[in-house]
Amino acid sequence: MKSVKRVSLPIIAAMITTAGMLNAQTDGPPSALLSPAQVNTLCKRSVQLMDAGGVVVADLGRASTPVIENVRQACTLLEGRFGAGQLTYSVLMNLRAYLTLAESVPRPFPFPEAASAQLAELREAAARLDAHFRALLDSKDAALQSPDPDNLARWAEANRLLPPPDPSRPRVVLLGDSITEGWRINEYFPDKDFVNRGISGQTTGEMLGRMKADVIDLKPAVVAILGGTNDLARNVPLAVIENNLAMMADLAAANGIRAVLSSVLPVSDVHKRVNPLFEWTPARPPVSIKALNEWLQRFCAQRKLTYLDYFNALRDDSGTLTEDLSDDGLHPNGKGYRIMAPLLEEAAGKVVPRPAPLPVQPAKPQSRK
Repeated sequence: MKSVKRVSLPIIAAMITTAGMLNAQTDGPPSALLSPAQVNTLCKRSVQLMDAGGVVVADLGRASTPVIENVRQACTLLEGRFGAGQLTYSVLMNLRAYLTLAESVPRPFPFPEAASAQLAELREAAARLDAHFRALLDSKDAALQSPDPDNLARWAEANRLLPPPDPSRPRVVLLGDSITEGWRINEYFPDKDFVNRGISGQTTGEMLGRMKADVIDLKPAVVAILGGTNDLARNVPLAVIENNLAMMADLAAANGIRAVLSSVLPVSDVHKRVNPLFEWTPARPPVSIKALNEWLQRFCAQRKLTYLDYFNALRDDSGTLTEDLSDDGLHPNGKGYRIMAPLLEEAAGKVVPRPAPLPVQPAKPQSRK
């Protein structure tokens, strides 16, 4: 009978902790389509489980080495290319190959209960990834077939009900993603005509598609554009992001609207100790944020546009989002928005056209009695 290698208690404890975090993300009826952070957690956990299987069953460890390495490499690439179907499929197929090997090689007797539980968890992870992969394909098909790919319906009714701008209160439209949509601007700008047209999850390409309906048709004096973080998370090339932002600025100028281009905000992983989903830098590398912001500064200088620097106002000494300005490391909290609000108001105030002075009426000659 083959001797059984014991798995150390620290390893088992780490596995139980990771499993608990993953299960906590899936309490209740989970969505089949996983978030980037959930995919990353699932990948890391699967590699841990496969490595542990090789400790218990030496033959499995030797046979599965290339399979585990395939999973590890595909998972690393997925961190920067969320939604990549081929990489997701590679992880899934190699997980299945490992499970087939695990059923084929001889096992020690008695087989440890912890090892049985790990294999069961790995099968569950493979099933979860399979459901995610199918949902990913469905979402891509739906996006291709969507009659409203840029989600113009999101603000259509609000646009219809919005009154014409008052010349005495210049209108400022905020065009952006979830960072803009989550900003309760009525609380920060109660006496001004600031209009929120953010949509969570949008890229600059989708924002460009909304320029007419959600900006130009509202006849603002200024549009404050904040986008790009979701492009980076989806591995959109910088040249494409820059092109989209430049086209938005061109459309604004062609319609007599002053454009304010905002920097991409810093991100931070510090909150992942509370929730593993709050790990943002793999998908939004600080070096990419820095490169995009540097381009924005140059572009604004060339076009004589206003560059709104949220990045340096919100970053800490290490260049990441200051911990107490966000609750998740990506989106500002109330304290973060309170720092952003005066910056936006100042930037908009610099470019808002001043109302033309009223013509001076000549004094009427007084009649003599």
